[in-house]
Amino acid sequence: MNALQFGRLIHSIYSRNGKLPDLDWIQSQGLFAVKLAQIHALRIDFLEREKCEHLAKLYRQAKEVSSADFFDILRKSAPADFEEQFASIEPSPLATASVGQVHRGQLKSGEQVVIKAIKEEVTERFKADVSGIKRLIRFSTWVYPKLKKAGDPMGIIEDIERFTLSELDLRREVQGQQTLRKIHAEASQHFDLSSLVFPHVHDALCHKNLMVSEFIEGPTFDELLSEGKLDYDQLLDLFRIQGYYMFCRGVFHGDLHPGNVILSNGQFVFIDTGFIAEVGRKMRVGLFNFFAGLSKNDYGACAKSLNNMSDVEIQGEQFRKFTKAFEDLYESFTGATVSQISLTQQMMKTIKLGIHSGMTFERGIFSIIRSLMYLDGMVLRCNPDAILLNDMGQFIGEFKKHL
Repeated sequence: MNALQFGRLIHSIYSRNGKLPDLDWIQSQGLFAVKLAQIHALRIDFLEREKCEHLAKLYRQAKEVSSADFFDILRKSAPADFEEQFASIEPSPLATASVGQVHRGQLKSGEQVVIKAIKEEVTERFKADVSGIKRLIRFSTWVYPKLKKAGDPMGIIEDIERFTLSELDLRREVQGQQTLRKIHAEASQHFDLSSLVFPHVHDALCHKNLMVSEFIEGPTFDELLSEGKLDYDQLLDLFRIQGYYMFCRGVFHGDLHPGNVILSNGQFVFIDTGFIAEVGRKMRVGLFNFFAGLSKNDYGACAKSLNNMSDVEIQGEQFRKFTKAFEDLYESFTGATVSQISLTQQMMKTIKLGIHSGMTFERGIFSIIRSLMYLDGMVLRCNPDAILLNDMGQFIGEFKKHL
């Protein structure tokens, strides 16, 4: 992807000319373009709903590889006796994603499974595209330095790079699931995570470009949201679970978009666990205190919490001015629904204010903001009249016990 193509992509997403982005063209530009568009699919806080719903198709609609190419991937990537383990492998895909393709199969033991295979040449093209966009961002911020403080575009690009490269090595997905499973088991005695389950993975059949796991029947959250069938209480329970991993443990699914959660028999199934995000205790405790303050409309406490999260805390008159600006920013936030004031948009403005006031934050904050963006975007699609911070407040005491 060159500068002109990147410019066209951004223009197609942000323009208000009434035209919807060309999804086929976006996919033709490679994985980086798809990932950037997917992130914007949840930005219903500043993009038109029709455009967000259109971009959200990229979570579940991607170009298929032919059956011949899929089996060619198996032959190139799998151990010599891989196909001998199966009674059958369906030639048509069950699902196609931006990084890979999933086919159903049946092991000779009779177990129904899915086989995920990474498309060829995806990784190298993605790396080349990211490298080119980084050069463009460096040049742009050199010409216009204020762009660095407008939202740290380089940090956002590097965040996309980290979690996507993790996805492209399916061994990381296996390891990621193991990490989340371990925390799940450790928490079982003191925190209710019973509504979260994981598909069984056949480790011996997995490889860098291949993964074999239990077939799970059920729709994704994205499908349920598109059909208007997701219950808001279930969405809040998803936040409770993700909040435990994020605030109480500092280790969490780093790409929990609505296409990566399946609802099966009333339980949540996390998939695509290749990117496990981690944040330090200072960041996670600071963010917890920040949201605890928001849930009580205590904006003075929020300002202190944000400053405590900063690698470089501000003092004296500098902090006083920041607190006043923070309170002004949140003047209309109390009692606002997600359709009136987006939590994601408010958080981005808050971080921007902190940086302009002299604060600095660890890069892990982008993973948390992205998780909040996913939740916020799902709430906007599910229950736009919700006062999300009030609803989140019911979990504050539960989280506090386990910090």
